[in-house]
Amino acid sequence: MRKTWTLAALLLLAGVMAGCGNGAGKTADPAKEGTANASSGSVKKIVVGTGTNFPKVCFIDENGKLTGFDVELVREIDKRLPQYEFELQTQEFANLLLSLETKKIDFVAHEMEKNPEREQKYLFNKEPYAHWRNKILVAKDNDSIHSLDDLKGKKVLTGATSAEAQILENYNKKNNNAINIVYQSGAARDSVSQITSGRVEATIGADFSLPLIDPQGKLKTTGDDLSEADILFVFRKDDPESQKLADDIDGAIKELKTDGTLGKLSKQWLGDDFTADSKQ
Repeated sequence: MRKTWTLAALLLLAGVMAGCGNGAGKTADPAKEGTANASSGSVKKIVVGTGTNFPKVCFIDENGKLTGFDVELVREIDKRLPQYEFELQTQEFANLLLSLETKKIDFVAHEMEKNPEREQKYLFNKEPYAHWRNKILVAKDNDSIHSLDDLKGKKVLTGATSAEAQILENYNKKNNNAINIVYQSGAARDSVSQITSGRVEATIGADFSLPLIDPQGKLKTTGDDLSEADILFVFRKDDPESQKLADDIDGAIKELKTDGTLGKLSKQWLGDDFTADSKQ
């Protein structure tokens, strides 16, 4: 009899442990748990690709939590779309679009600028959640650079696969590779030390990003805007499920704009409302 009870207790304990194990590593939204249970599997899991090295946009805070403007926006959208459960997955920025193509993630949330080159390969949602202007960033005491032409023969730092890299690459195609492009492998904040130490002459960045990556004010913007664009999420092209997801997200973003949540998130994380100045 004792063996029978012991075996039953072990089976019960194993069942409890298995139940706990199934939830390991996931960040569930308590508000959605009831919906998921009630609809018995009708909630679709969506893997969202983002990064950890963009200050105030997608980064790990002092408590080890993934947060920032794009991250918290995704979480807000998730709350408003009960038919989905979003799971954030962090990757190196250069790997995000490849992971999207290979279906390891379902969309990218990393301040992705819409430009013609990307639009040929990927689907963007229609409702922008931010708008930015790209400019040249140089050391505070550098008064010799005001345009891309002034960067001929100089080293310029950029992130591989970024919209800023596309600006430099397009310039080089027309100017016999005049700019020495240095592709960044470290965090965005590494730009400051690279420029101030003289290892590179400049970088290109969005107007709002300078105080985020350079809180001590060692860099400055110079020259005219090199480009301006809406910031959107990126999805797989020619994929009906991706199109449906993008359309649903557009509806949620419109709600967030209307009730002021999007503007508040921008002010909280980026220091100003970069959501209202949209091209559309």
